[in-house]
Amino acid sequence: MQAFPHSTTATPTAVVVPPSLVLPVIESAFPRQLHPYWPRLQEKTRSWLLEKRLMPADKVQEHADGLCYTDLMAGFYTGAPDEVLQAIADYSAWFFVWDDRHDRYVVHGRTGDWRRLRYRLHAALDAPKHHLHHPDPLVAAFADSVLRLYGFLPHTWNQRFARHFHAVIEAYDREFRNRIQGYVPGVEEYLALRRHTFAHWIWTDLLEPSAGCELPDHVRKNPAYRRAALLSQEFAAWYNDLCSLPKEIAGDEVHNLGISLITHEGLTLEEAVDEVRQRVEECVSEFLEVEQEALRFADEIADGTVEGKELSAAVHTCVGNMRNWFSSVYWFHHESGRYMVDSWDDRSTPPYVTNEAAGEK
Repeated sequence: MQAFPHSTTATPTAVVVPPSLVLPVIESAFPRQLHPYWPRLQEKTRSWLLEKRLMPADKVQEHADGLCYTDLMAGFYTGAPDEVLQAIADYSAWFFVWDDRHDRYVVHGRTGDWRRLRYRLHAALDAPKHHLHHPDPLVAAFADSVLRLYGFLPHTWNQRFARHFHAVIEAYDREFRNRIQGYVPGVEEYLALRRHTFAHWIWTDLLEPSAGCELPDHVRKNPAYRRAALLSQEFAAWYNDLCSLPKEIAGDEVHNLGISLITHEGLTLEEAVDEVRQRVEECVSEFLEVEQEALRFADEIADGTVEGKELSAAVHTCVGNMRNWFSSVYWFHHESGRYMVDSWDDRSTPPYVTNEAAGEK
């Protein structure tokens, strides 16, 4: 199902993309797609945020739809069964709330609270059933979403997902310490860390339940498949950095590719923006090349057997959803209230976050 041509809001309007952020190739070569379950998805994730007490009721009412978290996932995993997409969307919404909690802990210097949360998330990832009623809503909601994700594919997929998310938690800890210390990582150090804080391999893992198939190692590790997956995520992370730069400079951030380039490469703000934009554009052009290799690989898997045909179809679905990530991420950054910093009363504090929801007293 092709999405609204301009916006996924209930009353579609043309989205104005700032000239410095316009990517004509995305707008022309990556048509937007939207899962037909999206309207129901939005409604149910909104209810889940309330049920799990992840956002106060007034903030859910005022901001949840405008943040477009469900739009992002519904534009990515377009072929997923409804229940899989719902589990992914709820998990994604949780991820954004966790990111906001992490940010507030940094801003308020709550080192002990962050350390406790870090340990609890590690524990909930390994034993979600035992954390469904944890007193911290963030931990309980995480356990709920993980347990649901664990129900779609074999235990081997669950173990891989857990391994990848343990690494994400540790990367968030590294970012916490960097920000508390005012340490700006070098460019290569930042890029390596960003692959974890943006959860590259988590979103790639979730392609598989969306396609209804755990991919064997030789498929996932195929160079073309792996490169296409990485490029879709690098694009998303670096485009996010490009769009987030004003917000993160306002908040005295240290984690942004642009900030690393300014600090360690001596670039001006304008030069840093140009460099990040160039990297983003190179991701797109390289993806268009490697996508064809990945699709040829998918065709080769169809060896005349039923198993080969099913696996080939799953890989085609996964590669198609990697492509969807480009348009979904691009438009999300221009529709979500998360990036409309100029409209905030305080450019360093998102209006959809309260100190109470972020663990403050």
